[in-house]
Amino acid sequence: MLSHKSKYALKALIALSEEYGKGPLLIAEIATRQGIPRRFLEIILLELKMQGFLRSKKGKGGGYELSRPPAQISVGKVMRTLEGPIAPLPCVSKSAYERCKDCPDEASCGVRILMKQVRDAIAAILDSTTFEDVIRNSHMVGRGPAALVYSI
Repeated sequence: MLSHKSKYALKALIALSEEYGKGPLLIAEIATRQGIPRRFLEIILLELKMQGFLRSKKGKGGGYELSRPPAQISVGKVMRTLEGPIAPLPCVSKSAYERCKDCPDEASCGVRILMKQVRDAIAAILDSTTFEDVIRNSHMVGRGPAALVYSI
């Protein structure tokens, strides 16, 4: 399940992506637009800045902005930064693998095989989706049944 922190981070990055190239946005403006508690947003934006997704400017005309174009920031990278591994079980994680203590044979474990497919499908979507794609897809809602297309 997506944490509030990650949901708010995604919403903030979408707002910043929509304004990319137009200058920094104030925390208060992002919070108001996206319905995010300001104090929580401050912590999230600082973490995203420390991870290299954002840069900030102080003073008049200051605020936060993306450190690179929205087309160069994958949702998967952001999610892993905030949440850690995408895998639903440690035994299918690529970066935080841990064998299940109750599993006598990983190779034939039905739960592991299923959860690996789940991990692969989620990772494929998140890793192939940039914030530019998210914006484009959100603007296409209501334009017909084939507006949102994801393939794995």
